[in-house]
Amino acid sequence: MTSPQHGGAGAGRPGLRPTQRLRIRTIWVMPLVISGVLVFLMSLFYVGSVVNPVGHLSGLPVALVDQDQGATVLGRHVDIGAEVAAGLQDSHAVSTRLSLDVVTLRGADKRMNTNGAYATIFIPPGFTNSLLLAYGLTSSSETGSKPTVQILTNPRAGSIGVSLATGVAQPALYKASFNIGSELTTQADALGRTISPSINAANPLGVATTAINPVPPNSALGLSAFYISLLAIMCGFLGAILVNTTVDAALGYGVTEIGPKWSQRMPVSISRRHTLLSKWVVALVLVPVLTGILLLVSVGLLGMNAPYVWELWLFTSFAGIAIAAGTLALFAALGSLGQLIAMLLFIYLALASSGGTIPLQALPGPFRFVANFEPLRQVLDGVRSILYFGASGPAGLTRGLVLTTIALVFWLLVGLAVTSWYDGRGKDRMRPEILAYVQESAASYRARGEGEKGSVPDRGADSPDSPDSPDSPDSGESNIRV
Repeated sequence: MTSPQHGGAGAGRPGLRPTQRLRIRTIWVMPLVISGVLVFLMSLFYVGSVVNPVGHLSGLPVALVDQDQGATVLGRHVDIGAEVAAGLQDSHAVSTRLSLDVVTLRGADKRMNTNGAYATIFIPPGFTNSLLLAYGLTSSSETGSKPTVQILTNPRAGSIGVSLATGVAQPALYKASFNIGSELTTQADALGRTISPSINAANPLGVATTAINPVPPNSALGLSAFYISLLAIMCGFLGAILVNTTVDAALGYGVTEIGPKWSQRMPVSISRRHTLLSKWVVALVLVPVLTGILLLVSVGLLGMNAPYVWELWLFTSFAGIAIAAGTLALFAALGSLGQLIAMLLFIYLALASSGGTIPLQALPGPFRFVANFEPLRQVLDGVRSILYFGASGPAGLTRGLVLTTIALVFWLLVGLAVTSWYDGRGKDRMRPEILAYVQESAASYRARGEGEKGSVPDRGADSPDSPDSPDSPDSGESNIRV
C-alpha cells in the first residue's frame, strides 16, 4: 500500500519543535553508543593487527637447504655450510621468528610453488671449499668463487612476508659471516697463509637475494588476490543487505523510500523460516551475478592477470554465497542488529585476521586464532592459489573450498535452527491480530476510495476520517504497537 499524499496537511499539525526533539535522550544515546562501540572495535582490530608485526613475528615458514659437502683440511673434515645451518637454527633471534625447515632443494621448490614458504636460505655446493681457498687453507688447484649464501624469495606468497623473512635471515647471515671470518683469519695467520684480496677477510660471505617466483604482471604487486577476495566478501555481504531489504519490502515488512516517495506493501502471512529461505534463494542467484561483474571489470576491463578466470568466478561466487547466507542468518536471528554483527564478523575482524597484507605469523595471538575460522583468510587462500599458483589444491584452494563449505553449512544450520525455534514459539514478525487489523484497515481504505471513484475529499488533518488523523486506521500513530 502507498502512503496517501495530502498536500502537506500534516505540516501544520502541532508537534515538537526542533530544539525539543533534540532533548530526547534516545536520539543521542543510541547513535553514540553503537557508533562508539563500532569505532572502538574497528580501531582495536585494524590497528591492533598491524601496529607491530616484527614484535609479533613467530613461526614464519622458511626453507633451509644445505648442499655443501664440506672439505678436508690438514686431514680434518670441515663443513662450514653445516655450521652456518646449525647456527641459524640455534640462533634465538632466528628460531623465535622463523620456522626453519631443513629440506632438499626439490623439497624447497615444491614448498615455494605451493605457497608453503616465503623464502629459502640456500647454501650452495662447494661453499666450504670456496672459503678455504680464499683464506689459503687448502692446496686445491680449483678456482674458488666468492662464498655466497642465497636467499630465494617467493613474492607470490606475500611481499611483506618476504620482507620479514629476509629481514630476519640477512642479519643472522651477516653475523655468521663475521664469526667465520674471524675464525678463518686466525687459522690463516697461524699457518702463515695469504688471504685472497678478492674477499673481505673480516666479512667473507656474500648474501644474494633472488626472487624465484616473481609476481605475474598486472597483479597489483601481489595484492590482486587480497583485493579480489575482499570484494568477493563484499559481494556476499552487500548482496545480502539488498536482498534482506527488498524481500522484506516485497512481503510488506519493510518500506520503500525513494526521494519523496514512500510506499509499503500489504504485509503477508509468512513464517520466519520461509522468509529466510526466500532470501537465501534470491541471494543464490544474485551473488554470482555480482562476482561476475567484479571479474568483468577487474579482468575484462582493467586487464588484471587471471589465467583461470572461470575457476576464479566459481570460487568467489561460492565464497560470496556463504557470506550472504551468514549475513541473512544473522538478520533472521537478530533483526537489524544482525547487520552490525555481520560487519564485525565478515568485514572488520576478517580484514584484521586475513593475512592479506601482514602474514598470519606476524599477527598477535588472538588474530591468529580467529583466522582459523574467519572467512576472508580462507577465501584469500583459494584466490591466491588460483591467481598465482596455477589453481593448485595444496597451494590453498583445497583448504579454501573445505572451510568455506563448512562455513556455509554452519550458517544454513544456524539460520534454520533459529527461525524454526522462533516459529515454534509463536514469535511471528507481526502478531496475527495486528496483521488482521492492518489488512482490514487497508481493505476499508480501498473500499472508501473506490466508492468515491478514486477521489478523497479534503477533510482536513483533524478529521477522524482523514488518513493523517491520529484516529485513522492508516495513521502511523495507532495505539496498537507492533
